[in-house]
Amino acid sequence: AQEQTLSQVKGSHESAMNVNEDTVPRRLGATNKVCLYFIIATLGVLLVFALATIMVLVVQRTAADPAMEGIKKPIRTGNTFEDYLRLLQSVPAKGAAAYMRVSSTVNSSKLSLVEKGICEASQCQSQELVIREQGIYLIFCHLNLHFPNCSKSPIDIRIELLVNDRVDRQTLSTLCASETCQDKTFKTLLQLHLTHLDVEDRISVTLNHPEFLNDVSLPNENVLGVLRYSDGM
Repeated sequence: AQEQTLSQVKGSHESAMNVNEDTVPRRLGATNKVCLYFIIATLGVLLVFALATIMVLVVQRTAADPAMEGIKKPIRTGNTFEDYLRLLQSVPAKGAAAYMRVSSTVNSSKLSLVEKGICEASQCQSQELVIREQGIYLIFCHLNLHFPNCSKSPIDIRIELLVNDRVDRQTLSTLCASETCQDKTFKTLLQLHLTHLDVEDRISVTLNHPEFLNDVSLPNENVLGVLRYSDGM
C-alpha cells in the first residue's frame, strides 16, 4: 500500500511539472505578442503624427499670403534700386542728359556746380540744371561725406532734391552713432528720383551739413545729374 501511495504521489508530481513546463512557454509567447502589438501600435501612432505634421507644414508654405489675395502682383510703393537698374539698362537715347560735379558753397546749403561734365539739351548754371526738353527724367545725386572727428552724438544728414526751389524728394540718414563711431568716418549717399519735368524746370540739391561734403579726398564722387527717359507724351 505504501508503494502504491508513493507511486501516486510521484506521478502527481511529474504531472504537475509537465503542466508547469508547458504553461511557461505559452505565457511567454502571449507576453511577447502583447509587447509586439504595443510596439506596432506605437509606431503607427508616431507615423500618423509625423505625416500630419508634414501636411501642416506643406499647407502653411503653399498657403496664399493674405496681403496677396485678390491681386496678381505684390503691392509696391515707390521706386526700388532694382527698378532704376532695369530702367538705366533699357534707357533709349533721348538726347537730354547732365552729369555735373557739385561742391559746397559758403553760407548756403545748396550745392554748386563747379565743373562741367555732360550737359546735353539742358543748361548747367552755377547751382541749377535747367531743363530744355519736356519729358520723364531720372534725377540722381551721389555725395561722399567725410567726418574727420566723429562725435559721440549722432548727426542727421538730409539731402533734398529741389525742382524750382521746391522739395521734390528728400532722404534723412543718421550717421556717427555712438556704436559705429570712429575717429575718421567716410559715408556715401545716393539719391534717385524719377519724375516728369517741363521746359525751364530748375533742378538743384541741398545738404543740411555742407561742411561734411568731401571736396578734398574724393571731389569727383560728388555729382548731380539728370537723364531723360522719355518725352512723357
